[in-house]
Amino acid sequence: MNESKDFLRVIVEEDLKKGKYSEVVTRFPPEPNGFPHIGHAKSIAINFGIARDYKGHCNLRMDDTNPTTEDTRYVEALKDAVEWLGFQWEGNVRYTSDYFPEIYEYAVQLVKMGKAYVDSLSEEEIREYRGTVMEPGRRSVYAERSVEENLDLLERMKEGEFKDGEHVLRAKIDMSAANMKMRDPLLYRIRHAHHYRTGDAWHIYPMYDFGHCLSDYIEGVSHSICTLEFENNRDIYDWVLETLGLSAPRPYQHEFARLGINYTVMSKRKLLELVNEKYVSGWDDPRMPTIAGLRRRGYTPESILNFCHQIGIAKANSMVDVAQLEFCIRDDLNTKVPRVMCVLDPLKVTIENYEGSEELDASYYPEDVPKEGSRKLPFSREIFIEREDFSENPPQGFFRLTLEQPVRLKHAYIITCKEVIKDGSGTITEIIATYHPESKSGSDTSGIKVKSAIQWVDARSAKTVEVRLYDRLYTCEAPEGVEDLNPDSLKVIKNALVEPALITEKPDVRFQFEREGYFYADPVDYSDEHPVFNKIVGLKDSWNKKIERIEASVDRISASVPRIKAKIVQIDGEVSPMSEAEQARFEKYTGELNLNNEVANTLTRDEKLSSFFEAGLADHNSPVTLANIVANEVARELKEKEASELKFTPAQIAELVKMLDDEIISNKIAKQVFEEMVQSGKNPAQIVEAQGLVQISNPSVIGPIIDEVIAKNPDNVEKYKAGNTKLFGFFVGQVLKATGGKANPQVVNDLVTQKLQ
Repeated sequence: MNESKDFLRVIVEEDLKKGKYSEVVTRFPPEPNGFPHIGHAKSIAINFGIARDYKGHCNLRMDDTNPTTEDTRYVEALKDAVEWLGFQWEGNVRYTSDYFPEIYEYAVQLVKMGKAYVDSLSEEEIREYRGTVMEPGRRSVYAERSVEENLDLLERMKEGEFKDGEHVLRAKIDMSAANMKMRDPLLYRIRHAHHYRTGDAWHIYPMYDFGHCLSDYIEGVSHSICTLEFENNRDIYDWVLETLGLSAPRPYQHEFARLGINYTVMSKRKLLELVNEKYVSGWDDPRMPTIAGLRRRGYTPESILNFCHQIGIAKANSMVDVAQLEFCIRDDLNTKVPRVMCVLDPLKVTIENYEGSEELDASYYPEDVPKEGSRKLPFSREIFIEREDFSENPPQGFFRLTLEQPVRLKHAYIITCKEVIKDGSGTITEIIATYHPESKSGSDTSGIKVKSAIQWVDARSAKTVEVRLYDRLYTCEAPEGVEDLNPDSLKVIKNALVEPALITEKPDVRFQFEREGYFYADPVDYSDEHPVFNKIVGLKDSWNKKIERIEASVDRISASVPRIKAKIVQIDGEVSPMSEAEQARFEKYTGELNLNNEVANTLTRDEKLSSFFEAGLADHNSPVTLANIVANEVARELKEKEASELKFTPAQIAELVKMLDDEIISNKIAKQVFEEMVQSGKNPAQIVEAQGLVQISNPSVIGPIIDEVIAKNPDNVEKYKAGNTKLFGFFVGQVLKATGGKANPQVVNDLVTQKLQ
């Protein structure tokens, strides 16, 4: 275990030291209403990882209290995800529905204690009676029912005598509580729906806040670990257990920041929309952030767990760069998979001075990968190369085949272009070339100098395959809905060509296609008659414009050593290798501090920026957020100035980052505050206080505002529920407008999603 522990492990260790628990028991409690996504992978890694580290156990429990959305196929997907990631739950899979009889008896006990009552207000009246942040709520007149009447009504609710919504069971707590979730929260609601496990036995179902804490208690859970949006629910969690007087040891809830990744959505509602509206092929579409989708694309369990480890466990929500996830799969596959050759857009080359055929020896792995394995490459006078590897009018820095410039065929010979053949429309259909017999790889005595090697396949023995080129599903960093989908997220090439060993010998299921990227034999559609390969990830971040601009200059570097590319940087349009000191700094930034390659490169190669960054880091240890601000906003100011000329200091930027981490301000407000710091040099806290810029993140404050927006727009609510999901943005916008842009957008999104369901 690492010496540096996250805050959850610190809590666990303190509890064990005090003798609070004899065993650490955690649980992963998903709702079986969709396929798990990479955010669930983080929760799985945390809950199962903590149980493993402290020699306890973790339960897998389906939180199945909403029969209208749950399904056994979601249960199987959740089980499959946990096992695929390498974890095993204790005993059998557990279900909240297993505890329905016990949970119901606890509800009866609360009624007998005068701590719960059956309410007959309508949903709209309950919302109205709840009050606002500024005004206390008022208790329902039905709260005065006698214990006997409440018990009778509750029993009749259970037996199915009433319609949906006719009655609810509520806790009797405090209608003026600052935490609005404590204003007599609902414990049970009527649902006349068939449950996938209990059938029609129940007509009432416990609410999350009631069923969850009791299920934890029944299972003997010690640490109930959940994401930050449930922070305000903790008061209900504690109230139920304490009011019922349940004996120790009892569970306690602890919250961590949920995972947010740019160019990605994590909302189950939005993922379900993609599936139901057929924007994707299903929950396991390789473009989806679901574990099934990542698995089908070719991601490995090791890469996902390494990603979860790198991003760590934080107390404040933040956005992770998807490039970090892509880096993890590249890093994992680089030392594992064989290198083979594939031609996506074939251009025929006839080598006129070559006769017969031969088999060339070719290793599957480069020298820096400590694995053995090789294959025979058939070679004859007719081959195919990648169309883009030949140019009649080459741009500057083009190192592949031209009319004047020879090139090496990887593992084979050097060839020279002799003639270009075109069709009537001017499209090149064939290259006539000559080869140099003395230039064979491994025994080259030709003396010919070439600047790159290109992939190729033998025309007679090549195998035709389907290649699916996947890219990011969304075009923008913070997608709102289907209008932000990337129309080019999938390109299918039906007639790509690969060397025969890939199909006949099947040395692996994952490969690096030389100079193209990493690919995976699709586990669903692949067959010997119709091989299909999915692109997992490119050899570099294709969305990184800096790297794109220098592609021509790095062509000479072997594609089998992608780490070299990661250590080449851009300076005023030119490429320069890192010094030893810079490389050590780069490795510290990408390894120890988990910065993405682009930000790490920027800081590494600029002494002023790296000094500023490290000075700020000494004041507040939040490397990713701090690095992003320094590499962007601060870098802009340091272009023309020395650090001593700036009106703000590293300590002030660290203070700004801390306010972001503590969710006092939003990213948008942080930029506004930074601009004021540039002009005035004032501390960020002064600016925020003077201008009233504190972000509103408390759901109990935002919730009533959302309720008011929904109440004022019944027509749009109806349209939304009828299927016009684009109106989701309207509701979010109205809430942000009502709060002057101060509401935390993520909290608003989550609450609007809940309230519109």
